[in-house]
Amino acid sequence: MSYTDIKGLFEEFKNLKVAIIGDVMLDTYWWGSTDRISPEAPVPIVALQKMEHRVGGAANVALNAASLGANTSIISVIGEDADGRNLSALLAAHGINTSLLLTSAERITTNKTRVMSRNQQMMRLDAEITSDISTTTETILLHKIKEQFESEKPDVLIFEDYNKGVLTASCIKAVIALCKEYGVVTTVDPKKKNFLAFQGVDIFKPNLKEVKEGLNLSLDQVDLANMELVHQTLQAHLQHRISLITLSEKGVFYQIDKDACIIPTHVRNIADVSGAGDTVIAVASMVYAITKDMHLAAEMANLAGGLVCEEVGTAAINAELLLKESQAILG
Repeated sequence: MSYTDIKGLFEEFKNLKVAIIGDVMLDTYWWGSTDRISPEAPVPIVALQKMEHRVGGAANVALNAASLGANTSIISVIGEDADGRNLSALLAAHGINTSLLLTSAERITTNKTRVMSRNQQMMRLDAEITSDISTTTETILLHKIKEQFESEKPDVLIFEDYNKGVLTASCIKAVIALCKEYGVVTTVDPKKKNFLAFQGVDIFKPNLKEVKEGLNLSLDQVDLANMELVHQTLQAHLQHRISLITLSEKGVFYQIDKDACIIPTHVRNIADVSGAGDTVIAVASMVYAITKDMHLAAEMANLAGGLVCEEVGTAAINAELLLKESQAILG
């Protein structure tokens, strides 16, 4: 796949089967206006005007994949509650397969409620359970995943870990083994708890802060030489193939074998960085699964992450905007 055939790549997205496993959540937004301080405490009063539900966490990764046209499935565990029903309905409305979205009476659906005023977050309320799913639930989940692989093997499986308990160490190991057995590309967006559990995956995509915490590293300078050392250190633990590390305003770094590069960011009007990592892992996974061109995957993921940062709140990538920008910059 050449840089000049960007439009052809977007057409191929429609033939791609993408599965996402990890922690899903419902993002609730309360929008209102603020013009006075409460007489009861030194806090602003927000006069609520509307409420909005969006998908978050691994569900947002799925939404990004579906927004680019992929045949998308979500694998997770939610509670038997109204938030779970709302989340499932939102996913289904975007054409995402929810047959592997299990419900459990032992858990609640993660809901992050953000109070917004003047396009700024005033407060966030989190309702969640972060303990690992039970052994029984994990066994059922793994059985259903194997059945799904046998009937309709995905081209790529994305692990999206938010430390909410769906991705246990044993679940991660079992799913990676299954992907190797069926020849499925594996990519990971990790968090600290299971940071070094993703042995032998294809693409490992932390951000710089997660790398520092996960490896207990201090980096004096973010340059190519130091990032290559980070890749080597990660490989010593994970034996993975490719590192893709987001560097905030400095862009993204990737390394595969001896090929390493820092791709700088493009000038943006940043409104909100929440959910940008979800977009990066979705785009990078899909482009790499089709092209096996990691430079192109990193370039497009970098563009996509920047584009969603121009939106307030978690938002999926707009395929038309990404196509236009990719053609202009990479074509």
